[in-house]
Amino acid sequence: MSSSFRFDDPDVFTAGAVGEPGHRTFFLQVAEGSQVVSLKCEKQQVAALAQYLAELLADLPPVAPALSPPALALSEPVLAEWVVGSMGVAYDDADERFVLVIDELVAEEDEGGEPEPTPGVARLRLTPAQVASFVPWAEELVGQGRPLCPLCGRPMDPEGHACPRTNGHHRPS
Repeated sequence: MSSSFRFDDPDVFTAGAVGEPGHRTFFLQVAEGSQVVSLKCEKQQVAALAQYLAELLADLPPVAPALSPPALALSEPVLAEWVVGSMGVAYDDADERFVLVIDELVAEEDEGGEPEPTPGVARLRLTPAQVASFVPWAEELVGQGRPLCPLCGRPMDPEGHACPRTNGHHRPS
């Protein structure tokens, strides 16, 4: 059974990456008091979460970010509790909090195999100011990756890439 977490009043909610572009591992991290939890995720999950939270935030009165970028850096050591599967977001009007529920990714059960342990769940209640800090930070983090090919939109390594739009050949100069 994986660990589950509940953060009703976290001090920090952030995203970060470890490694070089093209080989980065992404994390969501939440801290409340002395408890710090890191969850491994995909770059696309960080991007989708930031985009959706930005849309929800746009429907609320403007709010100043709670934290500046240095405070949003991942706390070391970054040790993943588990891998993020699905995420759900809601806004609680009564408490003026974003509610983020993150479910652990579990492997599909093999036929006749052992049932998988109960997946972990993280429940976070975030203030609009915390979300206002997270969104631009996460957008910048995602944008720091490898440049995209203008023809096919795939990431390019420093040495280039085999673009399917040019049948793997470089464009003539």
